[in-house]
Amino acid sequence: MSTAALRSLLIAAACCAAGAAQAHPHVWVTAKAQVVYAEGKVTGVRHSWAFDPEYSSYVTQGLDADKDGKLTPAELAGLAATNTENLAEFGYFTKLKVAGKEQAFADPKEPGMRMEGNALTLSFLLPLKTPAAPGRGVAALEVYDPTYFVSFGFAEGADAVTLSGAPPGCTATVTRPKGDGAKVADAKAGMSEAFFEALTAASNFGEQFANRVIVACP
Repeated sequence: MSTAALRSLLIAAACCAAGAAQAHPHVWVTAKAQVVYAEGKVTGVRHSWAFDPEYSSYVTQGLDADKDGKLTPAELAGLAATNTENLAEFGYFTKLKVAGKEQAFADPKEPGMRMEGNALTLSFLLPLKTPAAPGRGVAALEVYDPTYFVSFGFAEGADAVTLSGAPPGCTATVTRPKGDGAKVADAKAGMSEAFFEALTAASNFGEQFANRVIVACP
């Protein structure tokens, strides 16, 4: 699926929500992240993204193969794989620096989807091409859409960001965008829908709404 096709799908989903068609963002995600370590090195990021009910309802239409009124992970497997693959065009909405150096990601693994209430949740493991040793530095993770088509917000609670296999004493500090509502209003003032449609994965507009994690180890 091309970027244009992916955007068309997301726009169509957004249009299902009353009054949402002409406002950015179009899709809302409540995110959780796990920074994965092995042998003292950062090896990847495991994501879990819960989509808003409107998008969840739209994108899962026609996927209940046995017509039992429930969507199983097996029925959602194809959608999970396709959506995860398409995220490559946007760098998986993820930036990771280890010891100050930006890391490159390999192809995602373990894509899966499940329904939790009225929210569709996508999960996948995003491995690094080469495991990175933090040394005396830190690991810095950012999750955001540069075009602000999708709004990401870390979940509340201690499990919003976790560590797996990290050396003893490592801690993760989460920073969420401050005054998000006011920032959105200011950022959008005088901007047309055409402005947002012209943004690309190389744009930095959405960076002001980034969720950030700093992992520090002794």
